Amino acid sequence: MTTSVAEKLREWWRACPQPHWLIGPVLLIVAIPVADGFLPPDIHLAHLLVVAVAITAMGTGPRPTALVGAFAVLALVGAAVERRTLTTESVIVELSSLAVLCGLLVFFTSLRNRRERELIRVRTVSDATQRVVLRPLPERAGPVSLASAYRSAEADTGIGGDLYAVVRTGGSTRLIIGDVRGKGLATISDTAIALGAFRSAAHREMPLPELAAYVEDSVRWGLREFSEPAEDVPERFVTAVLLDIPDEQPVVHVISCGHPPPLLLRPGAATATLAVPEPAPPLGLGVISEGAYAPVSFPFAPGDRLLLYTDGVTEARDRRGVFYPLAERVAAWADHRPDQLLRRITADLETYVGGRLNDDMAMIALERDGQPTAA
Repeated sequence: MTTSVAEKLREWWRACPQPHWLIGPVLLIVAIPVADGFLPPDIHLAHLLVVAVAITAMGTGPRPTALVGAFAVLALVGAAVERRTLTTESVIVELSSLAVLCGLLVFFTSLRNRRERELIRVRTVSDATQRVVLRPLPERAGPVSLASAYRSAEADTGIGGDLYAVVRTGGSTRLIIGDVRGKGLATISDTAIALGAFRSAAHREMPLPELAAYVEDSVRWGLREFSEPAEDVPERFVTAVLLDIPDEQPVVHVISCGHPPPLLLRPGAATATLAVPEPAPPLGLGVISEGAYAPVSFPFAPGDRLLLYTDGVTEARDRRGVFYPLAERVAAWADHRPDQLLRRITADLETYVGGRLNDDMAMIALERDGQPTAA
């Protein structure tokens, strides 16, 4: 019997996520009855035993809390026996109150642990979904170095209505960055549709206009197929920018579908906006675009950097309601590497808005740094 009890106590101790939390409460439970024995009969410290149980409940689970609670009840009984007051009304009330409080603390720690486990499961599913839908970008694709940053508008989620992807073809690097109408978890299905369409076709050798038309058709079909009710289809679309960076030519080809234009950064030079004169409508609204996608080429030489972003960056507001001046801010960081650049922008943006962003935010920084590498 003694061995069985000892084994159970060891199991309870191992079940405690932070055993050092028990040191203080146990010392307090020992000290209170000892001090109580040296005090006058009209002064009692026994009611402070519940403090030890509360401290345990703050940092551990239900089993250690129950163990410390039982120890506190025994300490109160021992102190009452020593004073020969175990059958008095005050001690009975103290014992009853302590037992009830210990039971409540054990119950609430059980609920808290259950909620924590549920939250861990939800975050695990969210992380897995993000890795499948919004795959991490490689640090390098051909002659291009890449870095990305993403923030979801909803707390505890890693994916929302912004999207990006990169694909290598035989002789170029293709990218997409886009923004689904809406934000947060409700837009994941539209995000998956757009990314799936781009990934399924971008690795082919089709020209960039044909790639844009394919993605448009796939997005329009997907939004109609998975939209309920059907009347919501015209209200669902995806703004996007598609880029093609040839390995052997110092240019970048751009097709804009109603998305904010990329920024070209050169150390010692002014920030340039790669604005397409006649952008196409957002993806999903191809019925009014008549299938016309005309790419525009811009110089993109070794050492140049591009910054792609969504409107969650440029439409972030400070406390006065002023939009974040992205082009002005990044001019001072034009010589930064892609990862350093995004860290500076993200930190500056969070300081500018004074807290959490109210919309999804995605950015890609890339630098052309010479000869291509293996795909």
